[in-house]
Amino acid sequence: MTMRHSIAAARKKSQPVQADGSSAFEFQFSADDPVFAGHFPGRPILPGVFQLEMARVAAESVLDCPLIVREIRKAKFQRPVLPDETVRVELKLSEKDGIVEARAGFSVGGQPAGETILFLYREK
Repeated sequence: MTMRHSIAAARKKSQPVQADGSSAFEFQFSADDPVFAGHFPGRPILPGVFQLEMARVAAESVLDCPLIVREIRKAKFQRPVLPDETVRVELKLSEKDGIVEARAGFSVGGQPAGETILFLYREK
């Protein structure tokens, strides 16, 4: 199973885009998802790269087009995400000169889990 497939299977719900351009998504990775194999034995946690990819996939969903990461401006991981926890992604998009800026905050049970700023461009 690829990262993209794991993220698609983990997606539980999304909220429509608000007037200010923000939206929210929820993901839940089951304990038997291959993403946890070997990361880490005896204490499985969701790899940080999955949080970054969840933000990109959420942005693709909002914009309804494929996006490629141009730059990771910020990636901050504040707490581990464990199997079966629901991760909420609060996403805010803006666009200037063909670059999509995706600001995402991640939380689990109301606790901050991380944040990222990605610069993306539309795949041609």
